[in-house]
Amino acid sequence: MKKTRLLAALLAGVMALSLTACGSTEEDTTAPAGEDTSAAQESTAGGQSFDVGICQQMQHESLDAATQGFQDKLTELVEADGNTVNFDLQNASGDSANCTTIINGFVSAGDDLIMANGTAALQAAQSGTADIPILGTSITDYATALDMSDWTGKTGTNISGTTDLAPLDGQAEMLQEVFPDAKNVGLLYCSAEPNSAYQINVIKPILEEMGYTCTEYTFADSNDIASVTANACTASDVIYIPTDNTAASCTETIRNVVVPAGVPVVASVEGICEGCGVVTLCIDYYELGEMTAEMAYDILVGGQNPGDMEVRSVTNVTKMYNESICQEMGITPPEGYEPIAGA
Repeated sequence: MKKTRLLAALLAGVMALSLTACGSTEEDTTAPAGEDTSAAQESTAGGQSFDVGICQQMQHESLDAATQGFQDKLTELVEADGNTVNFDLQNASGDSANCTTIINGFVSAGDDLIMANGTAALQAAQSGTADIPILGTSITDYATALDMSDWTGKTGTNISGTTDLAPLDGQAEMLQEVFPDAKNVGLLYCSAEPNSAYQINVIKPILEEMGYTCTEYTFADSNDIASVTANACTASDVIYIPTDNTAASCTETIRNVVVPAGVPVVASVEGICEGCGVVTLCIDYYELGEMTAEMAYDILVGGQNPGDMEVRSVTNVTKMYNESICQEMGITPPEGYEPIAGA
């Protein structure tokens, strides 16, 4: 009886093992040779998740707006396809060494794309990876930032992006429009920022062609910005400040020098004008971020190669003025200038 039960149990076990083996056989999903698998690939395209690292060079209103525009627009575009995007936003606090550390972290994490907001961030990304797609924003001149000669508008590498360079000839014309009787123009910028030097090299001959005498006043960092600004005030009727991250982070210091001295500042960007300037011809940095996001979408979802993508710029520019500083300095902007909100 026990032998019969034992035999029955053994037979049952063999049958169970046989059934299990049959059930665990994997189905061969390999398509026959020549069969089109694109439909199957398309069916699994939805539901992807993208990891995007954002290195912002420093905390500043313009850079903040570009980052926000980038996140908002890319989220909108990606989610419209049923996909998701995860952002790792880190701020370098104006330290290029921090930019390098942040970028290396993105590379180690294997992010799908890196957005570099600011020149130092872009340079760190360029050094950090030649494989992960990189998009810059708030970059004045890519050829200067990336040390590239024979610039064609495309990098031919894993990098592209957007530029925040407003028309420099238009800014010179604005300076002449508001201050036609000025003789001496002080060009104030940070010597450590190659993009600032690029702008000065472009706008200086334009202003000189207009009849202005231009003198450059450079500061190495925020520590000497007050003394250099004071020096510029002694010999200038008006001061011009290009798109300059160090100046943008020290507008209160500049204002505390130029306003008491009665020397107005023409600024290249709204953020600097809001802090210490009287007029500006500026772009919308939120819109700049949105444009960068559209490029990111084309890379992540459309499979485009950054090296083949033209660096893009915002075409809409606006004449704006700082109402409070203009009133304090007795300056009335011409018709067609919009007040900076909150200034």
